[in-house]
Amino acid sequence: MSSDKELEAIIVGGSLAGLVAALALARTGASITVVERASRHRTGAALTTSPSELTRVLGPELGAKVAGKLAEPGRRLSGSQSIVWHDLRAALVDAVHESENVTLREGIEVTRIDEGETSVSVELESGVILEADLVIGADGHRSIVRHVVAPDRPNAEFAGYLLWVGIAEERDLNLSGGWPHGFDIISAGPEILLGYPLPSPKGSLEKGQRRLGFAWYDAGHNQLLRQAGAVRDGVVRHSMKPEDIPEEIYQKLARKSQRRWPDPWRAAIEDCVRRRDITATPIAEYVPERLVSSRCALVGNAAHVPTPMTGRGFAVSVDDAVALAEVLASTTPNEIPAALLEYEKDRLGSARNLVQSGQSFSRSFAG
Repeated sequence: MSSDKELEAIIVGGSLAGLVAALALARTGASITVVERASRHRTGAALTTSPSELTRVLGPELGAKVAGKLAEPGRRLSGSQSIVWHDLRAALVDAVHESENVTLREGIEVTRIDEGETSVSVELESGVILEADLVIGADGHRSIVRHVVAPDRPNAEFAGYLLWVGIAEERDLNLSGGWPHGFDIISAGPEILLGYPLPSPKGSLEKGQRRLGFAWYDAGHNQLLRQAGAVRDGVVRHSMKPEDIPEEIYQKLARKSQRRWPDPWRAAIEDCVRRRDITATPIAEYVPERLVSSRCALVGNAAHVPTPMTGRGFAVSVDDAVALAEVLASTTPNEIPAALLEYEKDRLGSARNLVQSGQSFSRSFAG
């Protein structure tokens, strides 16, 4: 590979971390291929972001464009606001499709990564082999790229609890009280509920068109996760889809919600139970010791896996993307190993601190 050409990068993982990394690198002139295993994404998760955060990683023009797609029609996204994961990813995918430097390939699984002295090859499940100057792992807590970067410690560990996650439509709820203005964190006995108001899928905040999301922290159903194979040998393997949750568990959640949670969150949970539309997400944690190898780097949950209670997942992915783009700007292929070491030096300490700060909560909550 010539040392005077633009960088070619393969990003494994097309969730939020992978897409913001791709768009940040595209601003440096690099050519990026994003390979994403899933062809469909289903999650009720939410997060917070702001126009300034999007601008920092995407640049003024693209940041404003993405923020505009997340805002209520006729209004602007302002300050830090709750956003549905799906909505943000859809806006980022649109931005990727408009970029001349980024190609997104979905529904394709990476099966092998071979790191050479001057390049990296990525083998797809079809047997096709892609080659690039570097590979970026943005493939979440079960990262295959982490097996290259940290082969002696590749797996994130189960934190000892799960989240029941769901989203309800305001029009389906019979609410007598007021609408919540922000996040609610409610503790009831051994469990915690995080509730968050959300706009409609089209960004509307008008009455009757809004949504309520919730994440119910529960350490009492770990055996269910193990029986379903969602957790095996102390490692989180997958979430449990709504259709995989036993009927008696749905009924138990409805009864417990009646006793533990106030409206409007109780109404939202009962609506999700009625529709059998709740996801069980086992929580993993990973404190990194390395973020890079010679030509591979990790970002987002592939790099560091904190409990969602930190509330910093997307923000830290943005920090990773910005830092990686900065060290790779104007870098030739031959200079990549040194540039990636600079990235690790910049990000490792704060990544470790974030996960460790959340571990104190996890240990006390999971018992």
